Amino acid sequence: MADIPSEPVLVVGLGRFGSALALELVSRGTEVLGIDSRHKVVQALSGRLPHVITADATDIEALRQLGVAEFHRAVVAIGTDIQASILTTSLLSELGIADIWAKAISDQHRHILTRVGAHKVVAPEHDMGERVAHLLSGRILDYVEVDADFAVIKTTPPREVVGVPLRQSRVRSRWGVTVVAVKAQASLAGRRTEFTHATPDTVLSYGDFILVVGPIDNVERFATAG
Repeated sequence: MADIPSEPVLVVGLGRFGSALALELVSRGTEVLGIDSRHKVVQALSGRLPHVITADATDIEALRQLGVAEFHRAVVAIGTDIQASILTTSLLSELGIADIWAKAISDQHRHILTRVGAHKVVAPEHDMGERVAHLLSGRILDYVEVDADFAVIKTTPPREVVGVPLRQSRVRSRWGVTVVAVKAQASLAGRRTEFTHATPDTVLSYGDFILVVGPIDNVERFATAG
């Protein structure tokens, strides 16, 4: 079966975050229109992005001429120019783009972007700082926050749950989390192991890696247990 092509994405602002995003989307087969007001930036990316244009995204007529209203998804990746970020987001909303993502550099910036039409606001530096903080504490090996108070972590099992089936370990009642997948420790023969779904009959061993989901406070408490 042939892959279904993803919808084109408009990326406004081609600094480090915007250009990395645009290049990654292109590498995954997504058509991208990149816009930046700085000609040197556009020129530097012209050989790597098939569609990249120098334009003022705070000018609604310029956006109309570029056919921006035809896009379903857009990312406002403008960095330190907060005024341009907010105005561009507002104009994209006015043009009827259904799914607008925007980059914020502060909580106040985030709130304003949401008010003027952003459907999803990301704060890369803040989010990465939180992620690293979690990785530096306890046995958390990877951390992904999926909602304001919910996360998925990769960790190793505490001794209280090793050697018994998960149904007997009372993980949910004791910590309020769920073990959803397990990757067995590497075999003595050096064969690679993969993550598999955890079941009530799964028995964890020291050296296993597990994926655990639940409220953030709970998964952190689980990761520091035993």
